[in-house]
Amino acid sequence: MSGPEEEATKVGWMVETLTSSGKRRAVALDVAQAIDEEVDSKSGLGGLALKGAYKIARASSRDFVPDTVERLLPEFAAKLEPIVEEHRRTTPDVPLQVYFASRAGDVADALLSLTDEKARRSSAGTIRSAYEKMRPAARRHVEEAAPRIGGLLARHLP
Repeated sequence: MSGPEEEATKVGWMVETLTSSGKRRAVALDVAQAIDEEVDSKSGLGGLALKGAYKIARASSRDFVPDTVERLLPEFAAKLEPIVEEHRRTTPDVPLQVYFASRAGDVADALLSLTDEKARRSSAGTIRSAYEKMRPAARRHVEEAAPRIGGLLARHLP
């Protein structure tokens, strides 16, 4: 056995693939662009609040989002790998973005479990408090972004 099938059987194969030296920054930039597009697509009062918070986060540095994504990429990839593995085992003919849309809640829970843990460990009470207030909306936003996340991964995985 060789190729993607063999890759898919190794633990951590997705982390290895997405964080390889030639790919890591490209994946981070692609994710950052997807985040920008997802935030831009939001409307209403919730969208306005999200856009405001995102603008504040980006104000510190033009590269804040891609740098943060690049730093967290191994952890996020590890959280999503079981879902991608299940897709490859059970429905390999279904596009990953369609599969992620059907598993949007699981995708959101996987990704947010990482940010939940980071918020819990934060010594900054202000950050923890702000995160707790935004968390319910964050799950909905990540669920809505699940197809885009699946499409992005499909472009970068074998």
